[in-house]
Amino acid sequence: MIRGSTELVAIVGSPIAQVKSPENFNTWFASNGCDLAMLPIDLQETALEAFVGSLRGWQNLRGCVVTVPYKQALAARLDGLSARAAALGSVNVVRRHSDGRLLGDNVDGAGFLGAARKQGFQPAGKRALVIGCGGVGSAIAYALGEAGVRQIILSDPSAIRVGALCEVLGTAFPSLEIATHYRSLEAFDLVVNASPVGMGSTNELPLPAPMLTTLQPSTLVADVVTSPEITPLLQQARDRGCAVQTGPQMAFAQLGHLGAFMGVTPLEI
Repeated sequence: MIRGSTELVAIVGSPIAQVKSPENFNTWFASNGCDLAMLPIDLQETALEAFVGSLRGWQNLRGCVVTVPYKQALAARLDGLSARAAALGSVNVVRRHSDGRLLGDNVDGAGFLGAARKQGFQPAGKRALVIGCGGVGSAIAYALGEAGVRQIILSDPSAIRVGALCEVLGTAFPSLEIATHYRSLEAFDLVVNASPVGMGSTNELPLPAPMLTTLQPSTLVADVVTSPEITPLLQQARDRGCAVQTGPQMAFAQLGHLGAFMGVTPLEI
């Protein structure tokens, strides 16, 4: 129950109805007896500047989770960024300080890796394919670089996005092998769909169906799409004996990272 004493966190984006964070956070708050609540905010782009001003003065707001399409736009409007958020030019969480200052971080990649490690994936020295070089894919690739993968192959229809991410990764991780072409999935320890392909009932795949026949059972196949939970990619991977990681698993693994940055949960949930 929300009371006058309740401290708030928010999640902002558009559309917002599909996000899992309010359910995950509010369930955790209730289960742990916290006088806290998360509010979903479906915001028009024209209201973004005014929203940032409201955040500064919203005294019972601890912070804000940021989802599409505002991760880049909000990053440019904050008072400070973590090193990874600055490198990516993107935030997915904002902490409000008592003086109204707003600091941002990007924990998409940390949440992804937390879920992957629960599947037994250890990134050091591994080879990964990241499909989709937008905000989420960039954060995942950056986190994989931080965690010591040996090689990352990037795939995206936009050569501009691929080029920009190659530059970010090359600057941050000089010893990381970065490539943009592949002919088979045989050598990958991790395959990640970080694009929206497969969302809803489209039955689309993020890579050609014949290529999926080259998947090895030892490969972890992950998807960031949250609905359906088992995407066409994950179903095909399961059929080939691969371990899979779902979008909701990543979303839940992020909860501790998001909450800890805002100061409302421990890091490990």
